[in-house]
Amino acid sequence: MIEVGALRALRAVAALGTLAKAADELGFTASAVSQQLKRLERQVGVPVLAPAGRGVVLTPAGQAIADSAPEVFQALERCAEAARSVSEGAPRGTLRVAAFSTGIRGLLAPALGRLSARCPELRLDITEQDPDQALRSVDAGTADLALIHDADGLPAVLPPSLTQRHVHTDVGDVVLSRHHPLAAVDRPLGAELAGHAWVTSPPGTVCHQWFRRLFETAPEVRHLVDDFATQLSLVAAGEVIALIPRLARPPLGEELVSRPLRRPPKREVHAAWRRSADTSPAIRAVLAEVATRPSRPEHAG
Repeated sequence: MIEVGALRALRAVAALGTLAKAADELGFTASAVSQQLKRLERQVGVPVLAPAGRGVVLTPAGQAIADSAPEVFQALERCAEAARSVSEGAPRGTLRVAAFSTGIRGLLAPALGRLSARCPELRLDITEQDPDQALRSVDAGTADLALIHDADGLPAVLPPSLTQRHVHTDVGDVVLSRHHPLAAVDRPLGAELAGHAWVTSPPGTVCHQWFRRLFETAPEVRHLVDDFATQLSLVAAGEVIALIPRLARPPLGEELVSRPLRRPPKREVHAAWRRSADTSPAIRAVLAEVATRPSRPEHAG
């Protein structure tokens, strides 16, 4: 009989192209993944992988197995959900969640206390992953739920085995020193921001794309910093201002204030899970806590 672990290993290799990348995705060594696939070949009686340059490709037989694997995973998940559905009480066990950094900070972390009170026998195991990797983890079965955001305004492309639900809209605000001249402005900010110096996230990040779209002509960027807490420490010094997503924003303290934008940048946050887990009480419990909850007030300070 084919082992489920070997099926997951084959699917990961098919998606990522090398044993090393598949091993990183699954949390194993490359040697362990190789051994799983060798056992799979012995079980089915034909090769499932062939060398291709520095990587590997699936043989026609291997591809046929990989294409059939989602049906196996879904059947197993339905068996597990059937067992859970007949048990009484609140959701229990462990739910593995893959999420982007600010989604963990702004949505999952605030929900943990409420979730623990409602479902004391449910534990969340959270791993930080970028949206593409989080979707691969759920598809491969190494995570149960993913929190993802649209990249550059484009919706994520979901594997056929997954479904999703919108849970949050994240918005960017300007954060300034309380002593900055614009801190006294009581209306949404716009063109007047161009005349001031900024700290912003490095090029290639979603927040840098947000920043560039605010202006027809790029203003002075004095600092490029990826960590939002570090950005805020520079803003507190009084010489620069920053564009901070609400999900990423810690409490501002006495020295900082936030101001809304006339045309604020936004990103949509979705939760994604395997279609076979639609009835999961644990997933439903987490969704009930993270969906549509505001991350920060629109105007602070």
